[in-house]
Amino acid sequence: MNRRAAALCGVAAVMAGTITAVPAEARSGPTGAPRATPSAAAAKATWKKCGTKKYPTLQCASLKVPLDHANPQHGRRITLALSRVPHTSKKRYQGPLLVNPGGPGGSGRTLAGFVAASLPKNVAAQYDVIGFDPRGVGASRPALDCRPGHFAPVRPDSRPATRALEKANLDRARAFAKACATKYGDLLPYVDTVSAVKDMDAIRRALGAERINYFGYSYGTYLGAVYAKLYPGRVRRMVLDSVVDPTGVWYDDNLAQDYAFDSRHRAFMAWVAQHDATYELGTDPERIEAAWYAMRAALAKKPAAGTVGAAELEDTFSPGGYFNGYWPSLAEAFAARVKDGNDDPLVEAYENLGAVDAAGDNGYSVYTSVQCRDASWPRDWEQWRDDNWKVHAKAPFLAWNNAWYNAPCAFWPTDPAQPVDVSNDSVPPVLLFQATDDAATPYEGGVTVHHLLSGSSLVVEQGGGNHGITLSGNTCLDRHLATYLTDGRVPRGEGAGEADAVCEKLPDPKPRTAKTASASTGATLHGLLGFRS
Repeated sequence: MNRRAAALCGVAAVMAGTITAVPAEARSGPTGAPRATPSAAAAKATWKKCGTKKYPTLQCASLKVPLDHANPQHGRRITLALSRVPHTSKKRYQGPLLVNPGGPGGSGRTLAGFVAASLPKNVAAQYDVIGFDPRGVGASRPALDCRPGHFAPVRPDSRPATRALEKANLDRARAFAKACATKYGDLLPYVDTVSAVKDMDAIRRALGAERINYFGYSYGTYLGAVYAKLYPGRVRRMVLDSVVDPTGVWYDDNLAQDYAFDSRHRAFMAWVAQHDATYELGTDPERIEAAWYAMRAALAKKPAAGTVGAAELEDTFSPGGYFNGYWPSLAEAFAARVKDGNDDPLVEAYENLGAVDAAGDNGYSVYTSVQCRDASWPRDWEQWRDDNWKVHAKAPFLAWNNAWYNAPCAFWPTDPAQPVDVSNDSVPPVLLFQATDDAATPYEGGVTVHHLLSGSSLVVEQGGGNHGITLSGNTCLDRHLATYLTDGRVPRGEGAGEADAVCEKLPDPKPRTAKTASASTGATLHGLLGFRS
């Protein structure tokens, strides 16, 4: 199963048990945590076992919510798929901890199992860890799939060096937007961040909780910040890891990503140079980078195995910008192609990291639906062309690939909403985690949200470039996370500059050997978070 599929498929698709949102609120117990009411207990009775070999205590349920939260009584209702790892502590219960992997479009049901298994046992025992597939995603119904096979290889070269290539890519973007309008025109006005936030509050009511705890990665940080803005009194604790810049939603944020991904790709080139004894591609990062672009040019003319062209090559290597744990396998594929003319490792890497299956089609359909609806995008393609060629001149690695990924928003059939101003002085202290060299959500986003959320605390992974950094093997970061979830304490002013605390990054990976080929905790997390977060 490819990584994009793994990020979206979640637990078994059996929809066991149904819960209906109840208006009753939980009372606060002696520890300040929600305490069950009769209505909440009735909801709990509907959870059914749906455990997996890896996460055997998972439970599943479903929840009906209004499609249009402005018309909750008489309008259409849709179904959200939920998961839960119940608390086990008999001494202290701190309520539900909702988790989200980002996207938008990521399934969160399996993430509940991962978070519960990865937190210290005594911390996880105090929470009901709640995963959910947001509206349109995964096992929630209806699930969106606008244009099956949209990413089937071989796509046109993403770099529109000719008008013909530009037209081919524009035709694909228009076709996707048109397909979404044809299949889901009645749904698209309600597939957006604010509607997902209102779904989260419906989950809170269904759980009988007065307040929720929340833990979100990537886009999930924006989801959490918007929830805190709309429902500040419903937030008990909130952790935001790899923070979206809410002032750039979404066109400007994507342009900022391009520069950061290019820097991260160059970091990968430098890593390959450091390990010349293994990969034998030389010790000069610039020459290695030139060899990579030469490989790209050759694949644009003749795709590997009729499958991996220039666009698919970018799809394959962009995950290395999210997680350096992929660098060894990517370097092996790169070296095999350049040195030996062997495309097999490259095709395998594409299948594992870049290929998109039905679950990925679903995720992309929700991704575009949310991003295109959340905010205004330029409708004049001339602006896209000018902006992206300017970016490409300085950051060629992913600029045009990313542009085409988002290009349906230039032709989207629904009117845009307004981005939410997430500034907040009413929410309890929020704990933020940010790596300085994160490509998907550049560092500035974490600093911006730190300023916008009064009383928040920013923990920085100095020199780190991975996207999603807690529960990924860094004990310093995880110690701050565990302390906060245990008693609400956040670090204050322990770091330099904007940071309240600073942790050193984890060492970069070593080239693979038989002993290091097994999946790490970081690899498990990043398989769940997926890409394009």
